[in-house]
Amino acid sequence: MELSELAHALRTDRTIDIVTLGARTGKRRKTEIWFTNIQGRIIICGTPSADGSAGPRAARDWLANLKVHPDFEFCFKESVESCLTARASEITNPAQRRHIMSAQETAWYRDQGNSVEELVRASPIVEVLFTGEYESLNAVAKHHG
Repeated sequence: MELSELAHALRTDRTIDIVTLGARTGKRRKTEIWFTNIQGRIIICGTPSADGSAGPRAARDWLANLKVHPDFEFCFKESVESCLTARASEITNPAQRRHIMSAQETAWYRDQGNSVEELVRASPIVEVLFTGEYESLNAVAKHHG
């Protein structure tokens, strides 16, 4: 897969599969999820309730898995089909979380009835950094984000 095709997908696609290792079992787990490109930062996030509605915080297996095993596969499934090696880093800093959940690209999460402060307080948010042969995409995403 050409680097330019992957860089384009990082700018235009939204739905991916992530393949994580189970936090307790170590077994491979595949989850369909959205990612968002915010000024070149590749972010996976969600609403506190997990179903998109405003509501109480729900635990996420994918987040628990990434906290224990941060290396995972980031699998495109829209404009291209390719799985990239990546590492997740949970965003815990309130100012960074506020910046992400206030961005134009995350308006959908706010439109579900969640306030920015509720999203900052209770949403799962991780940043994706590509690893191995895909590490150069980190600079490409930031340059063209």
